[in-house]
Parts: sequence; structure tokens; C-alpha cells
Amino acid sequence: MSSVTRDHRASDHDTPACSDEHLTVLALAARGGAPADVEAFTRAVYTDVSRFIAYLAGTPSAEDLTQETFVRVLGSLPRFAGRSSARTWLLSIARRVVVDRFRSASRRPRIADLADWQAAAERCQPRGLPGREDGVALADLLAKVPHERREAFVLTQVVGMPYAEAALLIGCPIGTVRSRVARARTQLIESLEAADRAA
Repeated sequence: MSSVTRDHRASDHDTPACSDEHLTVLALAARGGAPADVEAFTRAVYTDVSRFIAYLAGTPSAEDLTQETFVRVLGSLPRFAGRSSARTWLLSIARRVVVDRFRSASRRPRIADLADWQAAAERCQPRGLPGREDGVALADLLAKVPHERREAFVLTQVVGMPYAEAALLIGCPIGTVRSRVARARTQLIESLEAADRAA
């Protein structure tokens, strides 16, 4: 793990969310490769990327996928032209990294040989969310939402991306994104109500 991304994990809670315009300015400045500019851009987007990946792919592989995303981003950064917002560009790369991992995993299933699987699972629970228990509950509920709905919900409701940008990133009409988000929200509410009744 690079020192830049290691520092971001430690300071996730200290980094305020940046506007799309500000992130784009940071990305354009970082194209030249100056370490301070690259670090400023990486620090500003790290939390959004890692959270997005964790919700799409699950927390056990999120760290590796986040690292792989930043390797691709830093390799592509000199070619970033600012035709879309940096957040949209970055999350589209993250989405491709997750899709590539799923494709790879479907061709070569991996078997984990862990002596203490329960401890390993507990160590991989989401962090940096409103509360650890809330994060575990949300991740568990989102895992039951179909992938297309979950992706639209995470982009718009967790990451905070506008519906129009999410539609461009996913590659579908904005109405479809709205529909997927509404259906995901309905499913999450129903799951919460069912859990309350069972408690």
C-alpha cells in the first residue's frame, strides 16, 4: 500500500466532501504529476472511492480494489481532460475495476483457507460510516438489493452524485436511475420493517 493511500485511511474522517467542480480542478492540477497536487486530489476522493467500492463489491475485497482503482487513476490522470466531472470519471474507473474483478472471479474462483473465519469477517466490516453497527446493518441490507439497484442507490444516496451524472456513469436513462433508486429504497425500508417486527 502506498504511503499516500495509507495516510488517507487515517484521515478519512478529517476530509470534508468536495464539490464536483473543486475535484475537477484538483484533477486537472494533478495531471502534471506534482506530488503535492496528486496527493491533494487523492486525499479529496479517497473516501468516496473506497465507500463506493465497498458497497458494490463488499468489504473483504474493498481495500484491494480501491488500491487497484488508484493505480489505474494515476496512470490515466495525465489524459484526464475535464470533459466530465472528476468524480464521474473516477467512479467510472472504480466501477470498471469492480466489474473486472467479478469477471475474473467468475473464471477463477478463489478459496480462502482461514482458521478463524469469524474473526476475519469481523475485521472486514465497513468503517467510517455513521456508526459501526449502522454501517454493518446498511451493508448487510444493501447486499440483498440486486446489483443494478444497489449501484444506483449507492451512487446517488451514499456518494451523493446527481442523478444525471449517475445515469451517464451507469449508461442508462436518468428515469431508469430514479426507478432503481426508488425500488432499492423500498426494498431497504421493507427489510428494516421486517427486522423490526422480528426483533
